[in-house]
Amino acid sequence: MNDVLHDLFERNRRWAAATEAREPGFFTRLAQQQNPRYMWIGCADSRVPANEITGLDPGEVFVHRNVANVVVHSDLNALSTIQFAVEHLKVEHIMVVGHYGCAGVRAAMRGIRVGLADNWLRHVHDVRLRHRRRLDHLPPDQQEDILCEMNVIEQVGNVALSTVVQDAWARGQPLAVHGWVYGLKDGLLKNLDVTMHRPDSVVPVFSAALKRYPRRAVASGEGEGEGDADIAFGAGPLGH
Repeated sequence: MNDVLHDLFERNRRWAAATEAREPGFFTRLAQQQNPRYMWIGCADSRVPANEITGLDPGEVFVHRNVANVVVHSDLNALSTIQFAVEHLKVEHIMVVGHYGCAGVRAAMRGIRVGLADNWLRHVHDVRLRHRRRLDHLPPDQQEDILCEMNVIEQVGNVALSTVVQDAWARGQPLAVHGWVYGLKDGLLKNLDVTMHRPDSVVPVFSAALKRYPRRAVASGEGEGEGDADIAFGAGPLGH
């Protein structure tokens, strides 16, 4: 084990030396100020590193990560990080980024028990239940990919409706919230076209994004829209 950890320190030294050689004074400047334009809210999955994916250096993107990139209004960790990014660092863009092949989304989609994290993933499970008529008619592999996208859309709505973002917009601060998905198989980001940049954009953008996922046909006598409150934010974003 010590040899493994020693290798990490050696890798760190090589990285620091190469960075300083490529850009003399880099770490001195970095230590003096943190001034990112972007905040990344992503999954804790080790295969999804924000800086490398976006080609940004340390200090250029402020990062918050958790299992399945969930933002709920009872999570003071996420909200405190967003507040620091918005009010102190003055970021201009918040990107909520999911990724295909997410184990958390897969567990919520398939009803797989994983332990304590089941309580956290209940938020993703709720997304699946709300939009099941847009999911259940799809092949299993597509269900997971689409739920991954829907989860991002829901979390974008949650970020946009947070008091931090609403207050920023109220005082005229330039700030946009975006939803992306990262592909593990090709390394590419997909824009879900769910950008919200002012209070009156939240509901129409959210609604338009979900309409890209057709519902299954409703059989005769079946309840119309039951359990699928797409834009009722009391049951969707902000209602967790």
